[in-house]
Amino acid sequence: MATTEGLRVAVIIPAYHARDTIEQVLNGIPEWVDAVYVVDDGSGDGTSALVQARRDPRVALLSHPVNRGVGAAMVTGYSEALRHGIDICVKMDADDQMDPAYLTDLIRPLLERRADYVKGNRFHDATALRRMPFLRKVGNAGLSFLIKAASGQWHIFDPTNGYTAIHRAVLEMLDLKRLHPRYFFESSILIMLGALGAVVGDIAIPARYGSERSHLSIGHTLLVFPWLCLRDGVRRVLWRYFIADFNAVSLFLLCGVPLTTFGIAFGAYHWIRSAMEGALTPTGTVMLSVLPLIIGFQLLLQALVLDVQQAPTRPLQTDTHR
Repeated sequence: MATTEGLRVAVIIPAYHARDTIEQVLNGIPEWVDAVYVVDDGSGDGTSALVQARRDPRVALLSHPVNRGVGAAMVTGYSEALRHGIDICVKMDADDQMDPAYLTDLIRPLLERRADYVKGNRFHDATALRRMPFLRKVGNAGLSFLIKAASGQWHIFDPTNGYTAIHRAVLEMLDLKRLHPRYFFESSILIMLGALGAVVGDIAIPARYGSERSHLSIGHTLLVFPWLCLRDGVRRVLWRYFIADFNAVSLFLLCGVPLTTFGIAFGAYHWIRSAMEGALTPTGTVMLSVLPLIIGFQLLLQALVLDVQQAPTRPLQTDTHR
């Protein structure tokens, strides 16, 4: 049995059409876990009946009458856990891809107060990585950079990994209603944590892939995720560098964004105009575009470097929890 230092641990399982795997997932949860919340997100395949048939007093069923998404299911689970005084909330999917043998490793940084939020990383294990479906590898690699930039958590990888653990002290700081209700949930919580300055830990945890089918559409991901990263990333930057604080990054952004925008717009206008008129653009006009563009780009690059260097290192839970 793991030593949880007196902290209560709960596993939250968002379930949607998980009749074939939910029992295996529940059977694998260690005895030292204090509570298990299964959130049936509008399944119509009998998932709820299997959960209700369990004799384990730790297992509680929460149900959505219609499918609202994995994020909405997790918000329901988080809210219930907070209401019952849970200290550490673990997210474990119902598809049996997350090995409960790594549960102790996942929560250890929280117990030792080295992190506020911990997530699995499937890319540390070369053997497991070779077994990962090709499209998942490509998608995770592309999304990783976008979410790093949006969240400011530059040290993490595999940001869409759903095997996570969060400390109550930080969970209480989050505006749960603003978390994305569907598959952008894991990314949106990372961006919120970045805005708060929370410490996020990465733990090597290989995934287990079976015959289950993902409900996530690749096309939908490619179309929607970049826009959501841009929107939430801008919000994170505005909050962290203009509302909660004002520092060198703020100054670089205030100067770099207008200069870069002016250089691109001014240069594009005169390039199109000269092309239509068939006339050469004067050297002075070219320099009026190039100089602001170069200077603005350098300022934005410096802001990026400082954003990487200012990654939080002191967990918020050390200041807010017993």
